[in-house]
Amino acid sequence: MKQNECGGASVVIALVLLFLSLLGTAALAESDRLKPVTPGYKFVFPQDYGAHQDFRIEWWYITGWLETEDKKPLGFQVTFFRYATGHNQDNPSQFAAKYLIIAHLALSDPAAGKLMHEEKSLREGFNLAYAKEGNTDVKLDDWTLVREEDGRYQVEMQGSDIGLRLTLTPAQMAMLQDQNGFSRKGPKPEQASYYYSEPHLSVTGTVFRDNKPVAVSGRAWLDHEWSTAYLDPEADGWDWTGANLDDGSALMAFQIRRKGGGKVWAYAALRDPSGNMRLFEPEQVEFTPIRTWQSPHTEAVYPVAMHIRTGEIEWRLTPLLDDQELDSRQSTGSVYWEGAVTLTKDNQSAGKGYLELTGYVKPLAL
Repeated sequence: MKQNECGGASVVIALVLLFLSLLGTAALAESDRLKPVTPGYKFVFPQDYGAHQDFRIEWWYITGWLETEDKKPLGFQVTFFRYATGHNQDNPSQFAAKYLIIAHLALSDPAAGKLMHEEKSLREGFNLAYAKEGNTDVKLDDWTLVREEDGRYQVEMQGSDIGLRLTLTPAQMAMLQDQNGFSRKGPKPEQASYYYSEPHLSVTGTVFRDNKPVAVSGRAWLDHEWSTAYLDPEADGWDWTGANLDDGSALMAFQIRRKGGGKVWAYAALRDPSGNMRLFEPEQVEFTPIRTWQSPHTEAVYPVAMHIRTGEIEWRLTPLLDDQELDSRQSTGSVYWEGAVTLTKDNQSAGKGYLELTGYVKPLAL
């Protein structure tokens, strides 16, 4: 969305920036109806594929690698956010901004030399924007993400310059992160989320570039996460990767960076093709930049090539292209780098995934 196209969305944008800047006990007091994340939660599907409106923030996050019929690679990102404002819960009006729905669409195309992206945001209501309970069914205007009864996801998002219509078919069971889906995000017990992933989704469908359809196929990774907690006040942002490995394994790793250097928390999980999970403690996970890239758009410097250590295993992440910065200040108020990467393991080709880098323009306040 260009600056001169904002129009009536400016009120929603202002609300988002206000809500995402709230920290501390004052914000918690306004949202005392929202539930905390606690250990011991038992996931129940298909209900937990759907929305959890008793929690502050929730997202369905899909990233993946596609290939055109002429063997050209593309990266794609689809994200739907549900945000509980903490206000107007007793207001019966459909105009009451109880929840905001935000969506990001991005395509990484080496032929274009940069990431192309679009974003939308609306208050929930009037059947124009919603995140339904019971199963994945999220809508923002004409952008939709729906999980069918057989487990397949249908994604349809058409922007002014790019779009996609994809079917994503699970090949493996859901991957519950950390302690059976209770995912720590800091040293305090309340700094946590409920978190599962669906790696190795088989993808078929159509990508639209300049409104021209291109048939594609590939593989994707879906994250679904919900929480009420804020980041640790010492946190600057995070580095995250999710990767579908060539042997059928799945790797997820992240670190939450500390202001001034070091890390607040870190975590990694490696699941083999048989479903066996190996978890890594914070001290076993290290992110080390190999090469940086300075954005000509924001002047932020991102470590776009990364070395990650999980225990004794050494990974190297190399970007499909450097310019994969996504400026979402029109919706979430943040700028982040979200890029398709290839992985090597102990210097051998290992798989493909995505690398996310947040907090490099300014500290993340979410």
